[in-house]
Amino acid sequence: MSKDIKIKKGLTINLKGEAEKTLSKAPRSRTFAIRPADFHLTTPKMVVKEGAKLQAGETLFYSKDNEAIKFASPVSGTLTAIERGAKRVITRVVIEAETQDTFVDSGSLNVASATAEEIKKHLLATGCWPFVKQRPYDVIANPEIAPRDIFISGYTTAPLAADLDFTLKGKEAELQAAVTALAKLTEGSVHIGIGADGSSPLKGMNDAVLHTVKGPHPAGNVGTQIAMIAPINKGDTVWTVAAQDLVIIGELLLTGRFNAERVVALVGSSVKSPKYYISKIGAEVSTFVYDSGLNEENVRVISGGVLSGTQISPKGHLGYYSNTVSVIPEGDDYEFFGWNKPIFNKISTSRALTFSWLTPKKKFELDTNTNGEHRAFVVTGNYEEVFPLDMYPLQLLKACMVQDLDAMEAMGMYEVAPEDFALTEFICVSKQPHQQIIRNGLDLMYKEIG
Repeated sequence: MSKDIKIKKGLTINLKGEAEKTLSKAPRSRTFAIRPADFHLTTPKMVVKEGAKLQAGETLFYSKDNEAIKFASPVSGTLTAIERGAKRVITRVVIEAETQDTFVDSGSLNVASATAEEIKKHLLATGCWPFVKQRPYDVIANPEIAPRDIFISGYTTAPLAADLDFTLKGKEAELQAAVTALAKLTEGSVHIGIGADGSSPLKGMNDAVLHTVKGPHPAGNVGTQIAMIAPINKGDTVWTVAAQDLVIIGELLLTGRFNAERVVALVGSSVKSPKYYISKIGAEVSTFVYDSGLNEENVRVISGGVLSGTQISPKGHLGYYSNTVSVIPEGDDYEFFGWNKPIFNKISTSRALTFSWLTPKKKFELDTNTNGEHRAFVVTGNYEEVFPLDMYPLQLLKACMVQDLDAMEAMGMYEVAPEDFALTEFICVSKQPHQQIIRNGLDLMYKEIG
């Protein structure tokens, strides 16, 4: 059964530097790093010490709040550093990799005959559970709470995002194993959103409800699809899984190996040859950034997309959930009278001295400059033009800022994640950090309401 979803509100951001659909194997990274900050609100408790020899799939640490949730090493090698910050908080775990991986054999699982409890225990024990996230709060799912439904987005609309139809190609067996397993963990349905062109490897999945999605960004966001299919109400819990993470889960179920392989899109106008690389979670991004080459030296490297990714060093490591590395010019130069002259080389939803609306298919080369300074919210009505969810974005942001829990609940805070406000942040004339405001609001609700 397939259902159509058509999004009208939003904004398509066409940028230069889209990855060419060619796949190369990235050179083997010398070190791999896992950042506990990628697992929001998770406090790690180390299982191994510095100097320990590891196999791929061996447990590095577990969650202090729930010892059943384990985090596995993406490669085999030696644990060389456990870096700590203020109050001895673990900021990074670094592994010096061997030339070839040896894997922990966790045993395969017949998902057709396995029970929900057996599947859950297997995913928890092997380190695959962190790929399952929950809403509300956009954190790693609580395995003790059964979800109403599970949602997977197999369609991307974010600027320069990895094309999932390309990255998932040939992985149908792993995808089906993961979907079948997830379907047993909910009394509801597994909902999968795919592009309307019908070429997605997820199209033929059994044990799921398929939805064809059309529209501008953020139509590909899983939060948008949840809102259009079955919105989250107070007391509801739903799970989400990224499409590429299904492949890791599925391979683990079929072979017993935790293979943390990623197909990463190296994109951005500063990259000479944007294309796709086969790498692994936590790899050094320099292994493929410098392999493709850069057009300039003064760049910003982002683990993730340009709207919601995390800035990293050019010699930094790939984020745990990232399947895109974006490289764009650093916006540390300023235009003389930039606020008071016609603008032809930037994207804007306003028609005041900006002309991007005249060329909707033009691809732009944007940098990180915010083109303005932080100021109080200005009521323009622009947010509602690009925000497809049935709520008032400006009022919700203000409720988060003043920590009004009742207003946050009433206006739909349970439905959202920071990425749902990436577009409103992009067009904000007040230069407010919308995603951070929403993240702080969700953290407050998690603490006070749970």
